[in-house]
Amino acid sequence: MIKIDVSAEIESVCPQFVGAAIEAQVVNTPYSAPLWKEINAKGEDYRNTITTETLKKISGIAATRKVYKACGKDPSRYRPAAEALIRRMLQGKQLYQIDTLVDLVNLGSIVFGYSIGGFDADKIIGNTLTLGVGREDEPYEGIGRGIINIAGLPVYRDQQGGIGTPTSDNERTKITATTTHILVLINGYDGNKGQVEANAKYIVKLIEQYAQGSHSHYIMY
Repeated sequence: MIKIDVSAEIESVCPQFVGAAIEAQVVNTPYSAPLWKEINAKGEDYRNTITTETLKKISGIAATRKVYKACGKDPSRYRPAAEALIRRMLQGKQLYQIDTLVDLVNLGSIVFGYSIGGFDADKIIGNTLTLGVGREDEPYEGIGRGIINIAGLPVYRDQQGGIGTPTSDNERTKITATTTHILVLINGYDGNKGQVEANAKYIVKLIEQYAQGSHSHYIMY
């Protein structure tokens, strides 16, 4: 299991932070119709119950936005991923369909409101990740975004550099069609351990149901 260290930088702006890390052996597929039935049903539910304004009050989203501001980042310019995904649904837009692993991680984020990173664990350098804060001019290539400025964003780093922020994960460690070992990181900036653990269990269920998950396990940190 990859070890996660939470830096003093994060503890100072969010002492209540709770995270969960899930690892599993998986089989990725291009598309899962039953999974997308779940995703679309959740989108319909949200369109009937919340708006793009009340969305910001969801606990995990509100707490992540607060941490962004504390770290010096504008959460309306660099939206947390959970907020961006749900916001897209509320606007009646189709979510981007990538592959089954990415899609199920997105569903896990949408249902609980936490920004979640999904990684090919075999591409991570070293066996420890550290959660810190991005620095000025720190090199970082967001998936499908090119080089992005992660200064002031919470960031997970391996021995080579940043691999994930609540806004965008890095091209270097992204999930692909050939991924067989997945790492999923849940960021609970609201400190709700029960909800973060429930989210972890839900993602384990999705992995086992839709990606032939085996040796699935999670840790809290």
